[in-house]
Amino acid sequence: MVTQDTINRINELYHKSKAEGLTKEEAQEQIKLRKEYIEAFRSNLKGTLDTIKIKNPDGSIIDVKKRHEEKMKNNADEK
Repeated sequence: MVTQDTINRINELYHKSKAEGLTKEEAQEQIKLRKEYIEAFRSNLKGTLDTIKIKNPDGSIIDVKKRHEEKMKNNADEK
């Protein structure tokens, strides 16, 4: 999980890179922190999408993951 301190540090490094540049160590730290942030963001988004349900026109309710799998199967069958 990404803390507010991590986000603040990412922002500090960004502003420093624009103002005066980063040392090699700071650039590596920035890359590491950005990767952590992106991984946490993706994980959070996946968790959110896994809980979303869609109501079809026929009234049935299906979760997003199952609907995606069905679409992928239909696309594979068409090819």
